[in-house]
Amino acid sequence: MGEFLRGFLIVGATFFVMEGVAWLTHKYLMHGWLWALHRDHHKKDTEGFLEFNDSFFLIFAIPGILCLALGSFFGISIALYIGIGITIYGAAYFFVHDIFIHQRFKVFRNSDHWYFQAIRRAHKMHHKHLGKEDGECFGMLWVPVKYFWETKNKKHERVGVNKLRRDNKINA
Repeated sequence: MGEFLRGFLIVGATFFVMEGVAWLTHKYLMHGWLWALHRDHHKKDTEGFLEFNDSFFLIFAIPGILCLALGSFFGISIALYIGIGITIYGAAYFFVHDIFIHQRFKVFRNSDHWYFQAIRRAHKMHHKHLGKEDGECFGMLWVPVKYFWETKNKKHERVGVNKLRRDNKINA
């Protein structure tokens, strides 16, 4: 197997595995013994742009940085590829969670794509629980299928309503 293909597969597998790592970490650590850092993400107690929850960005960056360093400085290619996968997942997490879902930067507000609407809905359901108990939807990129069906059904309802409105205007 060529080095490029090997690297590509390791990066992809790492990205894929990181969603499971994020889910487990979110459910059992962030909603467990690290709740003190995560609480302000569910219930705003402070003003300002940053939250205590943002410290997880640094905590989760450390393994990626270490792998990138091992790969770059010591020539351990598998570590480099794992570090790249972790870093790409971190970037995806930032764009989807912080920019798209929570609108920390006011872009992508009106996205109507079924996938993005489903993950936004699932995350909204996660945040309806203000305490650390009784949570749901701990993933970020992969959410329960029911949110995709809800999004698809709502979109079909909107299309039907818009068609009905358009037909009524034509007939009026």
